[in-house]
Amino acid sequence: MEALLATELPEGNGWQFEPKWDGFRCLARRDHDEVTLTSKSGKPLARYFPEVVDMLLRVNAKNFLLDGELIIPFGDILSFEALQLRLHPAESRVRKLAKETPAELMVFDLLELGGKSLIALPLTKRREKLESFFGKNAVAGLELSPMTCDRAAALDWLRRSGAALDGVIAKRADLEYRSGERAMIKVKQQRTADCVVGGFRYAEKKREVGSLLLGLYDDKGLLNHVGFTSAIPAKERLQLTKDLQALIEPPGFTGSAPGGPSRWNTERTGQWEPLRPVLVVEVKYDQVTGRRFRHGTGFVRWRPDKDPKQCTFEQLAPELRPSELQELFGP
Repeated sequence: MEALLATELPEGNGWQFEPKWDGFRCLARRDHDEVTLTSKSGKPLARYFPEVVDMLLRVNAKNFLLDGELIIPFGDILSFEALQLRLHPAESRVRKLAKETPAELMVFDLLELGGKSLIALPLTKRREKLESFFGKNAVAGLELSPMTCDRAAALDWLRRSGAALDGVIAKRADLEYRSGERAMIKVKQQRTADCVVGGFRYAEKKREVGSLLLGLYDDKGLLNHVGFTSAIPAKERLQLTKDLQALIEPPGFTGSAPGGPSRWNTERTGQWEPLRPVLVVEVKYDQVTGRRFRHGTGFVRWRPDKDPKQCTFEQLAPELRPSELQELFGP
């Protein structure tokens, strides 16, 4: 069951709200002595999280299917980077990381129990059974996600999101589990930052700007690549391409620069044009991981009034505050 992105939480009665955790979505199934962990895309995850498999084998119940999120608490935040590091081909590396930064499973739905499917039940009934399941099967590393039917409380979660929460999910309390459908709503906290345009990439099929490469200055005065935006109005692309071509000048980024090809991108994505750092653009973003924007950003406006040197990492400082974990679960 997937979510549709919205700008506001729904109003009215009949909604259940839950935190949207900053982790890997996961279906966790145990069938006696066999445990499988499956990603949202259908890929197996068990080999990357052996400690979660071991934890689920310690649960009293022998046959169940949970819907949840794999998370790695790291100090006072959740580390998405630590999750990404687990996707490593070497089993010895995975085992080492499992000991150093153990993952947990944050559960928010129960889909099968004792060989019986629960997906036709309304969410309220599934939640009752989930809470009962958790009460009888609680083990270290298995967490029950909070929920509320109070929209004001959910809005408070949304305002605090950024370090552990990725936003808020809204679900119809009377709805059955609709696998594969966007039958729930997700709302993310949107923030803005002023960034220097340190380079650009051409579009794939024509000599026209496809994306702007964004940079922020660190405390050493180096311009570091932090992400990109491709949300450029079509009517502006031709003139913008000409303007950018007139500013092409190495090195573009003096700190960390856009990388070359990898397992996640193509040869083309490693090709970019460096620019003299004079242009500033305001963008909107949701998450920051490792001092980079997790996803592509939204174009807001050009900032000709802004000195590029003022575009520093300090704008992202709110992301580094203590997380919401203590506020939700206590010390």
